[in-house]
Amino acid sequence: FNSLIIRESDDDIVRFRDIGRAELFPENERTLLRNNGIPMVLNAIVPQPGSNNLDIAEEFYKRLESLQKNVPDDIKTEIAFDNTEYISESISEVQQTIFVAFGLVVLIIFFFLRDWRTTFIPVITVPISLIGSFFIMYALDFSINVLTLLGIVLAIGLVVDDAIVVLENIYTKIEDGMDPEEAGKKGTNEIFFAVISTTVALTSVFFPIVFLQGLTGRLFREFGITVAVAVIISSFVALTLTPMLSSKMLKRREKKQWFYEKTEPFFVWLNSIYNNALDSFMGNRWISGLIVVVAIGLIYLFAKLVPSELSPLEDRGVFRIIATGPEGATFEYMDEYVNEVYDLIEEDVPEANSIITITSPGFSGAGAVNSGLVVAKLIDAKDRKRTQHQIVDAIKPKVAANTKARAFVVEPESIGNRRGGLPVSFVLQARQLEDLKEVLPEFLEKANASPAFDFVDLNLKFNKPELGVRIDREKARSMGVSVRDIAQTLQLSLSGNRFGYFIMNGKQYYVIGQLERADRNEPLDLKSIYIKSGSGELVQMDNLISLEERSTPPQLYHYNRFTSATISASLANGYTLGMALQEMDRIADEVLDDRFQTALSGSSKEFQESSGNLYFAFALALLLIYLVLAAQFESFRDPLIIMFTVPLALSGALLTLWYFNETLNIFSQIGMIMLIGLVTKNGILIVEFANQRKEQGFSILESIQGAAKMRFRPILMTSLSTILGILPIALALGAGSESRVSMGIAVVGGMIIATFLTLFVIPAIYTFLTGKSKRVARA
Repeated sequence: FNSLIIRESDDDIVRFRDIGRAELFPENERTLLRNNGIPMVLNAIVPQPGSNNLDIAEEFYKRLESLQKNVPDDIKTEIAFDNTEYISESISEVQQTIFVAFGLVVLIIFFFLRDWRTTFIPVITVPISLIGSFFIMYALDFSINVLTLLGIVLAIGLVVDDAIVVLENIYTKIEDGMDPEEAGKKGTNEIFFAVISTTVALTSVFFPIVFLQGLTGRLFREFGITVAVAVIISSFVALTLTPMLSSKMLKRREKKQWFYEKTEPFFVWLNSIYNNALDSFMGNRWISGLIVVVAIGLIYLFAKLVPSELSPLEDRGVFRIIATGPEGATFEYMDEYVNEVYDLIEEDVPEANSIITITSPGFSGAGAVNSGLVVAKLIDAKDRKRTQHQIVDAIKPKVAANTKARAFVVEPESIGNRRGGLPVSFVLQARQLEDLKEVLPEFLEKANASPAFDFVDLNLKFNKPELGVRIDREKARSMGVSVRDIAQTLQLSLSGNRFGYFIMNGKQYYVIGQLERADRNEPLDLKSIYIKSGSGELVQMDNLISLEERSTPPQLYHYNRFTSATISASLANGYTLGMALQEMDRIADEVLDDRFQTALSGSSKEFQESSGNLYFAFALALLLIYLVLAAQFESFRDPLIIMFTVPLALSGALLTLWYFNETLNIFSQIGMIMLIGLVTKNGILIVEFANQRKEQGFSILESIQGAAKMRFRPILMTSLSTILGILPIALALGAGSESRVSMGIAVVGGMIIATFLTLFVIPAIYTFLTGKSKRVARA
């Protein structure tokens, strides 16, 4: 190309090298990637929707060795980032939790039953129920993931409940001298209705979860079905296998084992304490109404105090720095800035295992070069003293101190936008662009002044430098130059268009032409360009055009057909997404008038939708349980009595979340929906036995007090087995534990407080709401 003849005459030859130069070069070096400061080419493997990430990673590592054999010796291949490592750690952590939960449940059952042979009967329910759940998961093509395994952990504490209730009733009759086979039949018949009722109540809770739409539905559908199936199978096992094993394995022993003898005084004392406390409480039954009112008040109070968010941030061992330079910033300018950020992380974050830098990835707009991205991958959490969040908090002010570009540090969200956008996305909509231009400065000023945000950004910026070219058409016509010729000359000189291609060594190369950078750096350089007129003369552009410098938006945005601007923000320490959106609403009320509408996008929209879906699921779960129990009890009164357990549980859950500084998020809210089904089980046991005693001729007070005292130990046993089964989730410390902990704390806290209060409040409420008339006897 350099030898290409441009013009030839008798005494002179002009070649391309005389007026320019040709060289092999990248077509567009607007994006440059480095790993730990070394230039690289990045290949990303993106799974198809519905595919298994772990299977893909396993297959990739198998093929990597063969791929490396074909790579030249001077090129190194390595894994810069593998997201499946965190997924594998999370799954492994939940698998360990399953065994811990199973061990705790076995111990609490043995502590109450005090006999290994007796303990074996309810414990056998766990593997049978879990095997059945895995079979249904396989039939429905579910995968074993963190959420389905979380459902298995929760199921361990739930599936033994029915077996414990049946076993305890049979065991009591055998101890009273009844034949084991007869005790198995009679004990199961007595408890049959209560077991069916509790099972239906608990599975009814998961019905709304299974049919939720949007993000919440996609996440928790498999979780809900897994737990519901395990509970249904456990109830079948409790009513069939448990009485059969009890009749064969249990017998009345005159001489008790030493552990039984040592612990029996404790249980006698515990029963005595409860009996006396219940008798005293029933003498002041009005307190039960006060407790319910206080519980409802606490729900209202702590619903305001407990902050809300989509999901807690997890320590995934990675953070990103996303930067946007001034409009018109060059590639070299952004590359220098990105290298400065790289040096900062290398110096201040010794926990960084690898640092990937990308100069001008172009996310500021199509073809934009004024952008930069830095991704820091940290070493394993167990090998560092600081958490990911502490590292990010430490580096934020240092990144902000570099004023060459606007940059923000983000941690990947557990749910939603994991690619690194800001969590708050508040959309302003208007019919006219000028209306937005009028209010945006004031809105941004108030948002920047708010303590809820430590970084505020706007996508609609009126700061892109633009050079307007005005053609003097009359003068151009007089000089024999067309408007098309002027436009084409400017395009060929400045835009880097492809002129064609050539083949060399079997590879195709494009031919791209433009002026040297030194000849196109200043606006006035455009006027120095010459154009050939129709007569063949060269005419300088200065004679044909005038220039106008102006600022315009790099891009225009629309949302729901309206002109829009999205204000994005990161959260300051101590603020959650829910609090931040409330602050945005407050600013909007102060700044905007009737010309504007607001909306949410990204993670903010997902948070709003998931909260609405979960509130709907919560209300539907309450309604379903009430209607199902009304059908089973053939009464509208008895289910109402049982439903008084719900405010007791919810107040306990919210109080516990507040005390442990947790948030109302998608996981804790699912836990609270589950809690409705869990606590109603205790109320069902008490009310059902009270009804049986009332039908036998006992007074209302004698019926409910006797039922509560008879059911005290099985209620305590089932509640503790559920609590201890879920406790490992509340105390989790491994990968992904941040999300699971809030669910565990909500369920454990709600169960503890509700179990204690239910044993007193439900008997008192029963005496207030139960009339003297007998209900219809069930066949």
